[in-house]
Order: sequence, then C-alpha cells, then structure tokens
Amino acid sequence: MSIVTLLPFIVLIGAMFLMTRSAKKKQQAAAQMRNEMQPGTGVRTIGGMYATVKEIGDETVLLEVAPGVHAVYAKNAIGAVLEDSEYNRIVHGDDPESDTDAVVPDDASSLTETAEATEKDAETESEDAAPKADLTKKADAAEAAPEGQKDGKADGETDAK
Repeated sequence: MSIVTLLPFIVLIGAMFLMTRSAKKKQQAAAQMRNEMQPGTGVRTIGGMYATVKEIGDETVLLEVAPGVHAVYAKNAIGAVLEDSEYNRIVHGDDPESDTDAVVPDDASSLTETAEATEKDAETESEDAAPKADLTKKADAAEAAPEGQKDGKADGETDAK
C-alpha cells in the first residue's frame, strides 16, 4: 500500500485522538471543580437548579434547594460551582453594582418633558438648526378617505388584473 492510501486513515485516527483528549481534559476540569466544593458554596445543577451545598459525601452532595428543604444529588449532577457574588446576584437578585447613587423614580413623570421645557428648548434653538420632522398623523387626511377605503381603494381591491 502506498502512503496516499493510508493518509485518510491516519488523519481520521489523529482527529479521534485529539477529540478524546479534549473531552478527557473537560472531564478532569469538571471533576476538579466538584472536588473543590465546600459546604456553604452556591452551585447550579445540570438541570439548572440553584442550591447551596450543605454536606459533601464520596459520591453524593446534600443541597439546600430552599430554606429548610434538602435534597441529595450525585456529584456528577453539579454543573457549576458559583462564586458567592454571582450566586447571590442570581438567586437573591443582589446586584453589587446597583448600590451606587442612582435613584429610580416611582413614576415616569420625571422621564417626560413638560410643555414649559419644550417651549424653552424651542426658544434656545439656533436659526441654523434643521427643522424637525412632523411625525404626527394628520387628522384631515383620515377624514378625507371614506370609511373602508385606503389609498383610494375599497377593501379587497388591488391593482392586479
């Protein structure tokens, strides 16, 4: 046999070796993550449930899924071990960045402009500014078209012949 005939088989075996090697590295990293769990840390299971680790056994983990509610899971069911800040942000809605001086009003009145502010802005605009587009619907255009007609056509009428 020639080397050209064996080349596809060599490439296939090499690809399989690289794929199994990367999968083995991922499994080792996941096992190391699970072994580094400590009681009191927040975790996410592979099913997407967030819980707090209470006890760690050889093959199982006791999780507190709600206050006073405990469940036993296999260690392999732990998908991620979360940092305390991330766990609190997800589960309790705590956001350390929102502790700044930003104040959110109870109503939207501060978000809308008053008529006085609009008039003052209009007076201060320069003469060289481009005119603003009028995006309001014209009432007389709606009255000009008879009911059921749009663009001079009755309902269901088209230009097709």
